[in-house]
Amino acid sequence: MNLEKLDPKAAYEHAYNVIKGRWPEAEAVIMTNPEWASLYAYKVIKGRWPEAEAVIISDPESAYWYAHNVIKSRWFEAEATIMTSPVWAYWYARYVIKGRWPEAEAVIKNSPHWAGRYARDIIKNK
Repeated sequence: MNLEKLDPKAAYEHAYNVIKGRWPEAEAVIMTNPEWASLYAYKVIKGRWPEAEAVIISDPESAYWYAHNVIKSRWFEAEATIMTSPVWAYWYARYVIKGRWPEAEAVIKNSPHWAGRYARDIIKNK
């Protein structure tokens, strides 16, 4: 397989579906994309991937999934990124923090939909 022409998604899929394990030669390609790097850590490495965390942390959705699925706890270094998105701030508060996240409430309240869900699911239940 020509690694020079490989994109991050194809590299992840080959590692997961064909190799069924780590593919060190393609990891530099996979870690160029936060989504595929997060999924690779979760499904292939089955644990933290420190070398890719700088990329994963750049995207609120990928950072949320990495915290939820891989770290299985708060990822304090990524919280500034996650709280830029009302959607992912809500999910992070609900399923990672499992309670209110006051630092993100100013962002969440900017979205009527997510503010309503946050009030219903997180504030009201606590």
